Amino acid sequence: MEVFFIKALQLILCFAILILLHEGGHFFFSKLFGVRVKKFCLFFDPAINLGFKRFSGTLKLFSWRGTDYHIGWLPLGGYVNIAGMIDESTSAADLEKDDTPKNQMFIYKPAWQRLLIMLGGVLVNFLLALVLYSMILFVWGTQYISIDKMDKGFVFSETAKSLGFRDGDIPLRTETKTFKTFDANLFRDISEAHQVTVRRQGKEVAIALPGDLNLLEMLQGQPRFLEPLAPSLIDSVAAGGPAEQAGIRGGDVLVGFQGKALTTWNEFNLEMGRIHDMVAAKEHLTAADSAKLRNVTAVVRHSGTTINDTIALSLDSNFRLGIFMHNPLMDYPITKEEYGILECVPAGIAHGWDVLCGYVDDLKYIFTAEGAKSVGSFGTIGNLFPAQWDWLRFWELTAFISLMLAFMNILPIPALDGGHVFFLLVEVITRRKPSERFMEIAQTIGMWLLFALMAYAIFNDLLKFVF
Repeated sequence: MEVFFIKALQLILCFAILILLHEGGHFFFSKLFGVRVKKFCLFFDPAINLGFKRFSGTLKLFSWRGTDYHIGWLPLGGYVNIAGMIDESTSAADLEKDDTPKNQMFIYKPAWQRLLIMLGGVLVNFLLALVLYSMILFVWGTQYISIDKMDKGFVFSETAKSLGFRDGDIPLRTETKTFKTFDANLFRDISEAHQVTVRRQGKEVAIALPGDLNLLEMLQGQPRFLEPLAPSLIDSVAAGGPAEQAGIRGGDVLVGFQGKALTTWNEFNLEMGRIHDMVAAKEHLTAADSAKLRNVTAVVRHSGTTINDTIALSLDSNFRLGIFMHNPLMDYPITKEEYGILECVPAGIAHGWDVLCGYVDDLKYIFTAEGAKSVGSFGTIGNLFPAQWDWLRFWELTAFISLMLAFMNILPIPALDGGHVFFLLVEVITRRKPSERFMEIAQTIGMWLLFALMAYAIFNDLLKFVF
């Protein structure tokens, strides 16, 4: 429960910052052009019952220069109520009743001013992300394991091997990019590459690729397209587990399993995967079936010896051996880079742009069966935050979500900022303003589309975290 509250608090703080600044962007340009902002609200305002007293609407904090400042009860969004603008809270009929002077109403302002008012939130979110990335580099710098220092190499899936990769290869570069470290960008770059150069037994070897590998399959496959080669050194064992009871200890090396010689954890995981597949394939697992699958043989070289010990043991009820692998990344040196005040800004902008381009490029997978399953709502986003408060991770995620919010908001969907921008651009080009009734219908359609998408995302979250 403590982990849940820590993640939830980080999510709420992140949303509060992004919502305040996003709506602040609309607010700034509205005030700049003399448009009245009736209400500035952080969070939403559904009716909530507390005891015998009914709270409906928002809590008014104060008023200043014609704007009421409120806070809502549901920390999932926010809004500014701009005079003379049709949105989710204002209809065409409401405009006729509005007593705001025409020179202070959104609808009567020139198209270019209305365009900047609508773009204000997106601009602020985009700039905020670049500022945060620059700040992160200035305060924390970067720490990473350089891929060319990972001299144990990598292991590859059967798909990767069919393309020409071999276990032990170290990926160096594509025809356009040099690999820096082992992360999601490496997978993405390989998926788009027509040639990858690897270091193989001290020599550079070029591998031809199709240029359109499926990134989701590369990341989600079992095993993944490539993983760091992990020698089968045991880090520790679970207390009371099968391995501990059999006399296996941290520092031992697993050299065989189920009659097959092992040198890496990658090979062991494949063998355990086969057992789990057989368990999943049996519709009704009898006691005899369970016992047969759980009885395994491991060959262990105990720490400080050169003799292999063959041990028969039984997996636990979850078909686990109770051993934990030594993390191979701990064997490599960490490269640290620091940035001065003049260096962090261009580096932060470049990094932010790369993150945005990667995010936009990955959106094409939403239209695939596996990609659609990955669509999530607040549960998915909240789960990205660490279980312990970490300011570096918090600001990295806030910057990423700010970029995501900026891009999603600029999409030409009615009810989003991008929908208003689209109709304004049409007005500028055709010199004809859409009618208030048309805008109201478009707004309603857009809201229902968003509700449907939100319902689907929440449904996916329920499948992931509840069922």
